[in-house]
Amino acid sequence: MVKAADRAKNPARSSVWLENRAARSGGGPAGLDRERIVAAAIRMLDEEGLAKLSMRKLATELNVTAMSLYWYVDTKDDIIEYAVDTCYGEVDLAAVDAADGWRDRIRVIALDYRRMLVRHPWMSPSAGQYLNIGPNALAVGVKIQETISATGLPLERQPGAMSAVFQFVYGYGTIESQFQRRAAEAGMSQDDFYDESIKAFRDEPSFAEALAPMTDILEERASHGTVTEIWDRDFDYALDLLVAGIETMVARVGPSGPSGPAGT
Repeated sequence: MVKAADRAKNPARSSVWLENRAARSGGGPAGLDRERIVAAAIRMLDEEGLAKLSMRKLATELNVTAMSLYWYVDTKDDIIEYAVDTCYGEVDLAAVDAADGWRDRIRVIALDYRRMLVRHPWMSPSAGQYLNIGPNALAVGVKIQETISATGLPLERQPGAMSAVFQFVYGYGTIESQFQRRAAEAGMSQDDFYDESIKAFRDEPSFAEALAPMTDILEERASHGTVTEIWDRDFDYALDLLVAGIETMVARVGPSGPSGPAGT
């Protein structure tokens, strides 16, 4: 069993995917395996969040003893890492491959990634905490890299383009998922929660001066449609801006490579 204290000694190698341990077989409860443990953990994480996940509660959910889980995992961190990678497996890479050209491939993978983050609000903080080097995470990373490589950007510019697009998606999906979570915790729909929140600070006199320059945009958003429609509209347009930015930078570089300030 790998102890948390042992992992703390070498955090750069602190990942379940870097531990060279023999596969465990036999001795565990009948019908229990790592896949079943991880699936139950994902259900609990979706419903209750990271703070409430424990080995004891997970064992109760699976109707086994807590010690039974240790046949398959060493720590709760292991389970979260496995859960993170399982969720990366929800990104439909076959659909990315089927898309026509790098522009559409960016849009397909970005939208699927965003939807995965929204389905699992605990994913954003977890993805930021662990190394994301499981097989599904790596497959998504490779597909992103292949897609950006196909844009024609020079190699040294490709990491920046990947960051621009997919850190945007990560941030957008994080904010959207947390807003959805807060609305659910309040027992309200996203639309009602948004309306009540906007009304609360627009009706507060102390905010009047600060909100004056924002009146037009607040009115526009209020008249556009549902919160879901607003999320989708703004995401699509922001992604179009990023794709247009990549096209512009590719055009600046040109077929012969960087030349002068335009290629920097």
